Amino acid sequence: MTNTPQKMIIVSGIQPSGNLHLGNYFGAVQQFIQFIEQGHDCYYFLANYHALTSLRDPERLLRLTRSTAADYIALGLDPTRCALYVQSDLREVCELQWILTTVTPMGLLERCHAYKDKVQQGIPSDHGLFAYPVLQAADILIVSANRVPVGQDQKQHIEVTRDIAGYFNNTYGEILTIPEEFIPDSVATIPGRDGRKMSKSYNNTIELFAPEQEVRQQIFSIVTDSASVAEPKDPDKSMLFPILKLFCDSAKQAYWADRFRSGGLSYREVKQAIFDSFMERFGPARARRAELEKQPEYVDEMFARGVKKARDLALPLLHRVREAVGIPNR
Repeated sequence: MTNTPQKMIIVSGIQPSGNLHLGNYFGAVQQFIQFIEQGHDCYYFLANYHALTSLRDPERLLRLTRSTAADYIALGLDPTRCALYVQSDLREVCELQWILTTVTPMGLLERCHAYKDKVQQGIPSDHGLFAYPVLQAADILIVSANRVPVGQDQKQHIEVTRDIAGYFNNTYGEILTIPEEFIPDSVATIPGRDGRKMSKSYNNTIELFAPEQEVRQQIFSIVTDSASVAEPKDPDKSMLFPILKLFCDSAKQAYWADRFRSGGLSYREVKQAIFDSFMERFGPARARRAELEKQPEYVDEMFARGVKKARDLALPLLHRVREAVGIPNR
């Protein structure tokens, strides 16, 4: 992973709209932990307002908001060394969103590929989905973040935030920090069980905290071709090898690549190796997660602590924004 040269304010959020999976961990959570260990000021939030664009079950949203935070903590994210909070608890973000909406051109939102992609998937086109990038911009700008970790496929989200902040600053003065995306060199898109990007919306995930038998079933359902055991196989064209590599150092990667190319390797053996590696890697986190299930008050305490830290940045910024646009601070 690329070393970051100076202390930064980093922000990122995750929708609590489903259970955490391998893609979440290797594509995001692992980096979040590294940012904390590098000494950056980190703000990580559960994006429950954003989740409303796809999740309309209030009880499930409440449950997933808490359980996703517990998942993060179990995986090693230390909430005493960062701000871990619920998006809706930082109410200032919605006021900033509205103010940003007044300077955001319609054409900018119409060009957003995430909106187009979701409409193509059959998700109803409502205002929340269309205006999603403005709320996302408010999430980032409210804590004056200067770096936002994203995957390559999410780069446009940060470009839109930069544009919105620029429109505001050009109209009212240099108040908002213009953030930059941070795309770690070592992070690749994690493939799902069907070969597409692993995503809750594609229903192709391998869940980190599902019951053991369910994890096994998910791993053994990874799509493979019809090659026989005896046939040599190209690891670079396999849907199994990229997932297996997540758990291997360079020597083990080379070993398995050679096994693929030499023939005599069954896909069942590879799937079993993935399952065994999964349980070894995440076994301690799964045990910690079971303990956190019995400590809901601890998660609540971390939420309260996290939103206070975020509000310490958000309120002074919002006061400056109000003054700039002509809204009294009362």
